[in-house]
Amino acid sequence: MDTHTPMRAEPGTRGHDLRHHGDAEVRDDGSALVDLAVNVRADTPPVWLREHVAASLGSLAAYPDGRAARAAVAERHGLPVERVLLTAGAAEAFVLLARALKVRRPVVVHPQFTEPEAALRDAGHTVGRVLLRAADGFRLDPAAVPEDADLVVVGNPTNPTSVLHPAGVLAGLARPGRTLVVDEAFMDAVPGEREALAGRVDVPGLVVLRSLTKTWGLAGLRIGYVLAAPETVAELERAQPLWPVSTPALAAAEACVAPRALAEAAHAAHRVAADRAHLVAGLGEFAGAGLRVAGPAEGPFVLVRLPHGAAVRHRLRGLGFAVRRGDTFPGLDEEWLRLAVRDRATSDRFLRALERAMPAPA
Repeated sequence: MDTHTPMRAEPGTRGHDLRHHGDAEVRDDGSALVDLAVNVRADTPPVWLREHVAASLGSLAAYPDGRAARAAVAERHGLPVERVLLTAGAAEAFVLLARALKVRRPVVVHPQFTEPEAALRDAGHTVGRVLLRAADGFRLDPAAVPEDADLVVVGNPTNPTSVLHPAGVLAGLARPGRTLVVDEAFMDAVPGEREALAGRVDVPGLVVLRSLTKTWGLAGLRIGYVLAAPETVAELERAQPLWPVSTPALAAAEACVAPRALAEAAHAAHRVAADRAHLVAGLGEFAGAGLRVAGPAEGPFVLVRLPHGAAVRHRLRGLGFAVRRGDTFPGLDEEWLRLAVRDRATSDRFLRALERAMPAPA
């Protein structure tokens, strides 16, 4: 079967657990493991951000007022505030899009973060899939997206493949009557945010999602935002509950788009790129054993395929490391594993453990 061919998938079919996420690897008996399963930057949030959020607790008696944070996000991207919607993480945005937009043929480009499809299914939609192929480096072929798709969802850089699609290719997916959703949750981990569409107003139907939880370690606080045309923002806002973003999360949003934070994030992106190169070079030593790295990787994680991947993942747990299973992503199977990029010392320890976990040569 040609895996470029868009496929309809009925709810509950195709055997992928769309609700499985990396944090499941480090809960309960996994809490003591070195975490390479969750794509949140290590050693975050930084002290200055924790202190800033803590200072907001004195205002908890008042209802949240998101105007300042919304204005700060708008200024960061050079947009009017009417084009910004603050959300309780990017995951809430997927739910809002699924519930608020009137679409007939939504399509999700896979492999990618599974929450968009899960949210669409939960809202009663039948979801089409475009499956990108490892043989093509998981690069997007625009011709694979059905012309009649009126909602297209794609990640950039894509979780879990770490592929960064050219902005021009993604913008070329725009059509009259189509909503084009680009999940840029990891874009601030790309040096220079090259290929970003955030801030663009010339692409019709464009909706860009951003998360502040990955780079800043705020997964427990839940904060993200939507950038879209004012009428789309208004539609999504009507679907939100009252006061959807807490006062501490609003404080974090305002701080994380300030010049100081942007400079720190830019520095972190370059450090992640160097640490990723170190990890990929180390993984290259296992090529003779059949390990392959998808790529070129551009996000703060890498996707690898190796023989007996499920067994290797279990052995790694016994050696103290949690990695993300790949078989819950449509288009992947149990031979795929996703590895978060960590500092070089941690990567070196992981590579030694991987050597022990790999099957013995036949």
